[in-house]
Amino acid sequence: MPFTVKALQKTGPDQPFQITDIERRDPRPDDVVIDIKAAGICHSDIHTIRNEWGEAHFPLTVGHEIAGVVEAVGENVTDWKVGDRVGVGCMVNSCGKCEECRAGQEQACVEGNIGTYNAIDVDETVTQGGYAQKVVVNEKFVLRIPDALDFDVAAPLLCAGITSYAPLARWGAGELKDGKPKQVAVLGLGGLGHMGVKIAAAMGAEVTVLSRTRKKEQLAIDMGAARMLATEEEDFFADHRGEFDLILNTISADIPVDRYLSLLKPRGVFAVVGLPPEKQPFGFGSVIGGNKVIAGSNIGGIAETQEMLDFCAEHGIAADIEVVDAREVDAAYDRVVAGEVFFRAVIDTSTLASA
Repeated sequence: MPFTVKALQKTGPDQPFQITDIERRDPRPDDVVIDIKAAGICHSDIHTIRNEWGEAHFPLTVGHEIAGVVEAVGENVTDWKVGDRVGVGCMVNSCGKCEECRAGQEQACVEGNIGTYNAIDVDETVTQGGYAQKVVVNEKFVLRIPDALDFDVAAPLLCAGITSYAPLARWGAGELKDGKPKQVAVLGLGGLGHMGVKIAAAMGAEVTVLSRTRKKEQLAIDMGAARMLATEEEDFFADHRGEFDLILNTISADIPVDRYLSLLKPRGVFAVVGLPPEKQPFGFGSVIGGNKVIAGSNIGGIAETQEMLDFCAEHGIAADIEVVDAREVDAAYDRVVAGEVFFRAVIDTSTLASA
């Protein structure tokens, strides 16, 4: 039977979050019911629920950084059992049959993957996310959280972690070049950027953080960066022309793309994971000269996300977080947008019951 759980929900982009009851589906034979222990706040949640990426399906519960414990499994489930430590990321289903799904790239499903929230599910209902007590998910989209990772610091890995890990792995951040570590720059030291620094450094890259100022320099170094450079300093782009093999752009704001491309070595890669609301212009000459690459990256498939979780556990990597009460999420959103959260806010979902 369908059942109800407490959840944070908005009825419109300008409305405050309310703690209310939402319905979860009657678990199917291939479903897993998860008791949610922590839910990360992703900037994508904010963009979505504020209608900055188009009209959302209200009323809506967001959240796609979910960590918890298996509470029940369907009769056909074989990979999961009650008590398992698990997570759910940005997807809860895909066609499973197309070329991309068969290749383990469910996020690029030709039929369109089904997002954890604000998407139309197979039963035509709107998916509701992880700012809730429980969630019901198809077993193939459940991930194992290693024992070395606490729930609250693991939750942001389900989006921020894989979003950073996938392009770094794809473009060989950990490979040697002429016997030396690759020069990797991470543009922005926020929720995504701080994960990019930790992961790239653990892979073996020499990491430079690019930010407008050096305000967070010691934080960046403590995370594994070799240095931080301030992009607003005079002659910055001239002084650092052609230094980097790979730049991971994690910021969701307007930037002078051509000038950042000038920082790449020949055959260098500018990997984009930050999605600003406005289009970003650049000249083809900036990539043709030097055979450079601009590459987008959208999370990762289920297998790669599990690979990322295992990598983080092995290397002692976790998100830097602050835990917030369910009643503090509106204020937390404003602080995230203002850049005042170091570096991810995570909701203690147990506070839903007492609110």
